[in-house]
Amino acid sequence: MHITRALSIAAATAVLAATAVVGGASTAQAAPTVYKNCTAVQKVYSGGIAKKSVTKNRVTSKGKVTYRALKGTVKKDDALYAANKKMDADGDGIACEKS
Repeated sequence: MHITRALSIAAATAVLAATAVVGGASTAQAAPTVYKNCTAVQKVYSGGIAKKSVTKNRVTSKGKVTYRALKGTVKKDDALYAANKKMDADGDGIACEKS
């Protein structure tokens, strides 16, 4: 009787532990944050959010294109950029950048 009860408790504990691990794994892959505006982005990442492949900021002024170093803390993350792409006004792969 005691052996059966002990096995039942051990099995229940194993199931609960497995459930906790699975639950923890799904939270680690949460959807990227969608920010309300560039002010909200720059509170977290002062230089904006960029695609991983971006190395410089493309700036167009009076029809002339120049490239500048990235300024501030730029978060390079393709998924986060895609979620906030609407804030990339000049389409250079950096949302809410400082020029």
